[in-house]
Amino acid sequence: MSDSGELILLIEDEMQMRRFLRVALESEHYRLVETDTGKEGLVKAAAWNPDAVLLDLGLPDMDGIEVIKRLREWSKVPIIIISAREQENDKIKALDCGADDYLTKPFGVGELLARIRVASRHKRLQQSGQNEIEFVADELRIDYSRRQVFLDNNEIHLTPIEYSLIALLTQHAGKVMTHRQLLKEVWGPSHIEQTQYLRVYMTQLRHKIEKDPARPRFLINEPGVGYRFKYDPGKG
Repeated sequence: MSDSGELILLIEDEMQMRRFLRVALESEHYRLVETDTGKEGLVKAAAWNPDAVLLDLGLPDMDGIEVIKRLREWSKVPIIIISAREQENDKIKALDCGADDYLTKPFGVGELLARIRVASRHKRLQQSGQNEIEFVADELRIDYSRRQVFLDNNEIHLTPIEYSLIALLTQHAGKVMTHRQLLKEVWGPSHIEQTQYLRVYMTQLRHKIEKDPARPRFLINEPGVGYRFKYDPGKG
């Protein structure tokens, strides 16, 4: 539940979806500002300075991708895409243009709230200007200052690339990161098309970190898009 009354800007042209989200969010004490066009959404984003934006891609006046690009010219507000588009390319394009996350309709209220909590956590970290020294999720603990990873208090020995990957994913815990984003950050811009590197190292990481690598709890594959470290800051 949102105790702080965070403000959510909803840019969605489908009336039934707006009604559904209004009930779901207001019952959790979020405040909501709504609009059904991209142009008005940009105006309201500037006027209201929301804590997060829920954005449909299929708007009547402009494509949601354009809304993301324009917002990112001046704002770092978390943007969560809510769209019926299921094509991998649409998801990748939205994320690479600056969206923070992507939910495909239909989705559950619990999943949406978890994604909003993740976005809020990242915004608070951004605003504080501080980097986390340690990350903990159940039995997994990462000490960023010492570059050490522990599972059930036992140190797990990782290669430099494996460590870079788990550090990057946990520093963006809960958010999906595209193949391109991960390859660029870990291997460099010249390797952004070489997804085979990523698959090999993610398989190795799962065998070291997951209790059941075939059914991972933490390192989740988003098919055709990228990977997510599954994490909900509102729980546990």
